Amino acid sequence: MVEPIALIGTRDPALSAQPTSAENGIPVLRLFHHSLYELKRGVRALFLMTVSRPELELVHPKLVTQDISYFVQELNPAKVNLFFGSASHVAVAQLLVTRPLYALTAEEDFMLGTLLGYDCEQQCRRFLTRSVHSTEAALAAE
Repeated sequence: MVEPIALIGTRDPALSAQPTSAENGIPVLRLFHHSLYELKRGVRALFLMTVSRPELELVHPKLVTQDISYFVQELNPAKVNLFFGSASHVAVAQLLVTRPLYALTAEEDFMLGTLLGYDCEQQCRRFLTRSVHSTEAALAAE
């Protein structure tokens, strides 16, 4: 069954947004701000955070004011997956993530993991493990 993906918004004009000291004390915001730092420095181009709805309400305005592309995948009434980063990476991720992450094909999982900047060797091993037609290839990789 395909889970709907609700888009909360698109890119809006950029404004400067500095975190307050109170916000820095919230763990999800510390991780979020570190991710923004990595994005701005070109370390990674796509990020995935699983957050609660109140946490989404904290980070969403920052994505909008900083003109960062994103989309939100509804998980349940309390949690969402938030994908954000460069516009092209987000667009490809949005095409791939059309159902829950556990239901992605081996190929979709590999592409998403690669876009998220996960270790290439580990992604290859994961793909070989999950792929239906790769028993011989998995043995050869070991």
